[in-house]
Amino acid sequence: MINYKTLFGAVLLISTLFVGCSSNNGNNGNGNSFSSTQDVGDSANDFLSSSNYSSLIIEIDYVEGFQPTQTALNNLRSFLQDRLNKTTISISLDDEIPSPGNSPYSPQETHDIEEEHRNTYTEGNTLAAYFLILDGQFEQENVLGFAYFNTSMALLGGTIDENSGGFNQPSRETMETTVFRHEFSHILGLVGNGTPTVQDHQDEANGAHCDVDTCLMYFAVRTSDFASNLMGGNVPELDSQCIQDLQANGGK
Repeated sequence: MINYKTLFGAVLLISTLFVGCSSNNGNNGNGNSFSSTQDVGDSANDFLSSSNYSSLIIEIDYVEGFQPTQTALNNLRSFLQDRLNKTTISISLDDEIPSPGNSPYSPQETHDIEEEHRNTYTEGNTLAAYFLILDGQFEQENVLGFAYFNTSMALLGGTIDENSGGFNQPSRETMETTVFRHEFSHILGLVGNGTPTVQDHQDEANGAHCDVDTCLMYFAVRTSDFASNLMGGNVPELDSQCIQDLQANGGK
């Protein structure tokens, strides 16, 4: 069962709660249980600090034909190294899966696919996150990606493919990098959704997004309408207020 806690505009961020998913539970080095079916942003401090977890592993599963570019994966890793207090951060390009054929996808359908294919969960001192790259579109038009649990995110590979790599379009690497980073920033609790704001910069009209229009967490980054701003490899960065928030919650 899915409980929609928050729904922001075109729905880049979806905070959800599923009941009875015991396979998604692990234990940290202190013997405490960790659930991967908490709300988006609930584990922000675990990702940012080294208090409970010193390492991070990211599993990525993708539908056939939508393997992410190595450049985008490298860019995601460098972004996280700059912001997280982790001794090691690794990315595992795991399963290539056949098309589920369910486009447009809902959060529930996405979670069902994750349940079938995800292999890596939080254990010991290693925190685990998950990306699923789908072949179609989200149930709401033009959305490039969404976060739906405290460790789970999805990219809409079909929508990304349609809006990158062509004439007068940004490169696929640039768009993938932007969406990877934006989604993970929601998992890190930005803006004000698990990581408190030090200064008021939340765009109240658009949920957990920043009111600075040049920031990675600006609401328009969530859809293909932002594509023209990515020309020339121009990946938006977190603004100083978002960085300040992360630092105040255990990050760099």
